[in-house]
Amino acid sequence: MTSQAAAPPNKLDAAVLKVAGVVVLGAIMSILDITVVSVALPTFQTEFDATYAEVAWTMTGYTLALATVIPLSGWAADRFGTKRLYMLAVLLFTLGSALCATADSIGQLIAYRVLQGLGGGMLMPLGMTIMTRAAGPERIGRLMAVLGIPMLLGPIGGPILGGWLIDSVGWHWIFLINVPVGAIALVYAHFALPKDAAEPSESFDFLGMLMLSPGLALFLYGVSSLPETGTITATKVWTTMLAGAVLVVSFVLYSFKPRHPLLDLRLFRNRNLTIASVSLFVFIIAFMGAGLLFPSYFLQVRGESTLNAGLLMAPQGIGAMLTMPIAGTLADKIPVGRTVPFAMALIAAGFFTFTQVGTDTSYVLLCGSLFVMGLGMGGTMMPIMTSALRTLASQDVARGSTLVNILQQIGGSVGAATMSVILTSQLNGSAPIPGMTDPNTGEPVTEAGAAIANQHGAQIPLPPGVFQRGLEFVADSFATTFLVGFVLVLATFIPIAFLPRKRPAPEPLADTSAEGAAVPAPTMIH
Repeated sequence: MTSQAAAPPNKLDAAVLKVAGVVVLGAIMSILDITVVSVALPTFQTEFDATYAEVAWTMTGYTLALATVIPLSGWAADRFGTKRLYMLAVLLFTLGSALCATADSIGQLIAYRVLQGLGGGMLMPLGMTIMTRAAGPERIGRLMAVLGIPMLLGPIGGPILGGWLIDSVGWHWIFLINVPVGAIALVYAHFALPKDAAEPSESFDFLGMLMLSPGLALFLYGVSSLPETGTITATKVWTTMLAGAVLVVSFVLYSFKPRHPLLDLRLFRNRNLTIASVSLFVFIIAFMGAGLLFPSYFLQVRGESTLNAGLLMAPQGIGAMLTMPIAGTLADKIPVGRTVPFAMALIAAGFFTFTQVGTDTSYVLLCGSLFVMGLGMGGTMMPIMTSALRTLASQDVARGSTLVNILQQIGGSVGAATMSVILTSQLNGSAPIPGMTDPNTGEPVTEAGAAIANQHGAQIPLPPGVFQRGLEFVADSFATTFLVGFVLVLATFIPIAFLPRKRPAPEPLADTSAEGAAVPAPTMIH
């Protein structure tokens, strides 16, 4: 289209921002939902008389649904068109949210969370595809910065919103709040998203689906069971992880044979996509895994309320808000290999503080460190994603964003499970209190367990000095876990060193066919 081709490459015009608004609404729903539910787990334990391992499946079930549906989104976007599929994803997510609020048992809640995940899993890859096509390669950095706002603010806004809703009106509202937002997003998407042509000629890779989706689900099920079992040698951990890994490896070997594979691994011939994907994967494992434990430190060691813990995380979001628009603009002008290492250095500097936490570490120091980490976050994630998708031909964008999202999902799940296992194993090393057992399980009560319980108002009578000793043990356990995260953050500098440091050669102008569809320039392969 000539009007789109003539649009100034340095500006985001009204039409593009209108499309971005739809995608941001969907992203806010799906990302906030993950973090809002994470703070509600203790409430679910009380409400449904369930163990922590049982209520944790409200998170795990959602994750498994994401892993199952994300591989399908690239094919489905080509087959049915991104607009129709995006609206279906919003509808599924909104319906799942409404059903979650009606759950009478933990089993029902987990089932409805799976339905939510089937919709939520498509929202992010489809949103990235829609925005990348709308912006064009020259403006993708700035547009990705817009999409990145909910991705970074979700972990901050979620605990604050969740804590306030649970304290004020009840747990049902952490799900009901999605219903009006979803309804608005549906209407907005209907009018704002441009119609796109489906491609009914492409065949569906059923064999690939039978290997990849169950393979990812089984592997992540095993990983997610690690915190519950505490060891990789547990039967349900290693058998499911092994079965999942065999299916995924089989898919990788098979995927180069069909003309239209479920997941197009041929895209990794693009050097920029490969390097950016590896960088993002290592970064997500390191930061997101440990990042989920920051609020837990405030809750369990410092005895803060859920709302206060969320508010203490706010400096990270403020830092990200300051640098993200700048990083988006720079990503369109300067190669990300020249900017991302500096942003990662900020993250590492802020992260180091948490490897030294104790029972009375200064809140000024901790909040200042979170702010510095936020500054780095704003200049890291979205520029890397921009680098991954920028050099893909337009017909490859849907499949490229699917690849990136799958890596994110796997990295986040592996990171969260790894950090949870490390923290749990550290806490399990706490000394038992002589003569004191848990009335529900019959297990000995440890000094650390009693200290955490008392921080949440349990009023367990403890011998002199035991509470402080237990609390210091908990703080040391968090510090050790954060140290592992810090080492992983440092490891991220290795793949980041290979990000592009030179501007790509200018691509030829796309021709326009009679139907008005742009003929894309060839994919850059280095």
